[in-house]
Amino acid sequence: MRKRLLVLAGSALILAAAGCGGGQSGGGQTEGGQTGTGTATGGATAQAESLFKSTCASCHGQDLSGGLGPDLRQVGARLSEDEILSIIENGKGTMPGGLLKGDDAKAVAAWLAEKK
Repeated sequence: MRKRLLVLAGSALILAAAGCGGGQSGGGQTEGGQTGTGTATGGATAQAESLFKSTCASCHGQDLSGGLGPDLRQVGARLSEDEILSIIENGKGTMPGGLLKGDDAKAVAAWLAEKK
């Protein structure tokens, strides 16, 4: 039991130091003029999924099933796109805000809002 607790604590420290994803956020990541607003389709979907995997998946899982962060597979059924965007921008609980900003945050929020 003690070993398991130490492994869990060590993992939490590593992920916290990495910013729960460690991916670059902010400008320069949009492609082809995609803004990610509205429904995520085509290139915007691929971009949003890529941003999620590089910035969010270390806590929420590559398949959105959760881990340190909550399960997001049906987050769109619980939260609106605006509510998801607010959490991405401002954080919630142990999740820090600002890991994604601007159009990147909007793209991921739109993509997650489709998960129902």
